[in-house]
Amino acid sequence: MAVIPEKPLRPLNKDPKNTWQGLTCWRMLDTQFALGERFFKTWQTWRADPQRSRLLHYVAFTQTPPSAPELSGAVSHDPTLAHLAQELASQWFGLLPGFHRFLLNQGQVVLTLCVGDTSNLLRQQQFEADAVALSVHDTETGSLWRIKALARCCRRGTRLSVRAPDVCDLSDVAQHLSQCGFAIETPTTAHPSPAPAMLEASFNPRWTLKNTRHMALEAAVPVGSCAVIGAGLAGASVAAALARRGWQVTVLDQAEAPAAGASGLPVGLVVPHVSADDCALSRLSRSGVCLMLQQARSLLVAGQDWAPTGVLERDIYGGHPTTQDIWHPQGAWLKPAQLVRAWLSQPGITFMGNSEVRQLRQRDGAWELLDAQAKVLCRAERVVLANAGGAVALLQRLLQDEPRRAPDFARLPAMHGMRGLLSWARHNNTSKAVFPPHPVNGSGSLVPRVPVDGGFAWFTGSSYQPDSQPERPDQDNHLGNWQHLQPLLPELADALQQPFESGELNSWKGTRCVTTDRLPAVGPLEASDASGLWICAGLGSRGLSFSVLCAELLAARWGLEPWPVEASLAKSLNALRH
Repeated sequence: MAVIPEKPLRPLNKDPKNTWQGLTCWRMLDTQFALGERFFKTWQTWRADPQRSRLLHYVAFTQTPPSAPELSGAVSHDPTLAHLAQELASQWFGLLPGFHRFLLNQGQVVLTLCVGDTSNLLRQQQFEADAVALSVHDTETGSLWRIKALARCCRRGTRLSVRAPDVCDLSDVAQHLSQCGFAIETPTTAHPSPAPAMLEASFNPRWTLKNTRHMALEAAVPVGSCAVIGAGLAGASVAAALARRGWQVTVLDQAEAPAAGASGLPVGLVVPHVSADDCALSRLSRSGVCLMLQQARSLLVAGQDWAPTGVLERDIYGGHPTTQDIWHPQGAWLKPAQLVRAWLSQPGITFMGNSEVRQLRQRDGAWELLDAQAKVLCRAERVVLANAGGAVALLQRLLQDEPRRAPDFARLPAMHGMRGLLSWARHNNTSKAVFPPHPVNGSGSLVPRVPVDGGFAWFTGSSYQPDSQPERPDQDNHLGNWQHLQPLLPELADALQQPFESGELNSWKGTRCVTTDRLPAVGPLEASDASGLWICAGLGSRGLSFSVLCAELLAARWGLEPWPVEASLAKSLNALRH
């Protein structure tokens, strides 16, 4: 276990402004979200401080989340707080047990709501709080086991405030806090009072602190320069997440314009994966979809770049639909290239097209990215490979130059390309066909009424074929898409038989990068992160579900910030997971 570098002990102060000023990130942990009043007041205080931290992270816990109307109603008396509550309430849905990440205030305020048993969820955290609000209302919330779990989320100097309905609770709590390394600053009084009691403390244990978080870095990476290779959903989302945190990011791509590969898909669906056992893929995709919808609302034009139409998921068994359809009310269609361009237009990001990186080398404490003629395209302190299958070739070349990396690279999941063809046509060319009012997916998918140049179009597909096989003719892929459409929407498929068989349809083709376990690979390419070389690749057909989540996870790991999902779930995304 690595010893955590000690941070200077900050003076205890109830006013957070004296502690967050000048910091890149300030992390608050609140054991009782309730109706969110404390969060909204902290957010308001942060907004009003011109010397505030660049990022405000607020991690809160609740057994049962309030409803959106309850959120808004709790602060309706204060117009400023009510405005903040409305921004959150618009994203307040699908709050099943687990972590839920909300990007607010243009991504500078990050709320992570943890739903479920507080003690268990505390053990899933991978950050150290700067301040803690502990609410005590029974023996469990002030128990020694709860406070031990809480202490695991503290650094030396973390400020803690306790609030309880009477001082009898605080006498026991104060003893537990002392046992766990907290120095009590406000002594409890001897007699009970009907008013809530307060206690202040700071985390300053007599023992040496050690890091038992195997996936966590030993110290936050200083904000600096980063090169991201690949300008698709993976690369652009990473660039945007880092730029929001103050990084200067250069995004390089071999194509002239962004989103030239699989992310150039004309339209895709933002919908979570569903499984009977709620597997890791399902839980991760739910988190990722919520984050993607937040980005769409913030950056894209509704009705043109995306639309929250809802999505009907049809259950297909034996080539026939069953009665187990699922309606996703928050599902949406989205044009990936529009989002990629929006991300890359953010301050702090520079795009370099026609820049194919063929070699990586370290020199004088920085990475150099070289082209085919060994010309240096870019220098940066850190590098993220987000160029799908192109990352494999770069790593193979790096392994030739540095064989010592072989044991780490061997732990990466295998990746391969999967070709796909999307069939589409304008609606005025298929006027006799009756389309559903919303997208439908299941065995393939259909997205109707998407705005395109010259009107509206429908899209269906997509085919799957490993790129290791000879490419099938386009017409064969069109017919394959039609065959998948038949069990999905039989009457529509019959109406569209003629354009499919005649070859009159338009097509879009691309190659996805998939891993053997169908989960992305995100993380450092050596266990120690000594060189600052990371990867974010293998998003497969779920780039719209995973890209924002993977970017947030990567940025959080660099900055020792709260993670967007539980540590046990994040482990399944770790690049070196084998």
